[in-house]
Amino acid sequence: MNNKSIPLDYVNDLMYELEKAFWDERGKGARFRMTTIGRQYFNEKVLPLLKSKELEQILNTIEDVLRSDGIVAKVSYNIEERLMRIQVESCIHRQVEERIIAKDIEPLTCVPANLIALAIEEKLDIPVELAEIKVEEGTCQLLLTIFEKRPVLV
Repeated sequence: MNNKSIPLDYVNDLMYELEKAFWDERGKGARFRMTTIGRQYFNEKVLPLLKSKELEQILNTIEDVLRSDGIVAKVSYNIEERLMRIQVESCIHRQVEERIIAKDIEPLTCVPANLIALAIEEKLDIPVELAEIKVEEGTCQLLLTIFEKRPVLV
């Protein structure tokens, strides 16, 4: 394979078409099938850097990786009990969500949100669900539900 880079518009067009086709097939149920989008990137780029089991450190590591690779400009978050509100600024895939919203479809997936959920599940063994994706003023507003730690069977 050559080292030629692929245009971002091409990648985002494909992402949009795949997401739209999955929506056409499954409706809202498609969201629950798209939670692992980004798993290979997570395993290769994020997981090796996750040394801490502290949630704040996990989130900072994910932001550092995404910023370093030019995927986002900033990730910020606020946790209120079991709800994590995340703001993702200048994501390279935001146009995919904007196109989905323009078709009156709720966005189905968000790679930064998936990376956060994968990290929490992997490092803390706590289930996480992406409950909502909104785009407001060019920023993705995400809502993740953090469930109770999985019980340990003895």
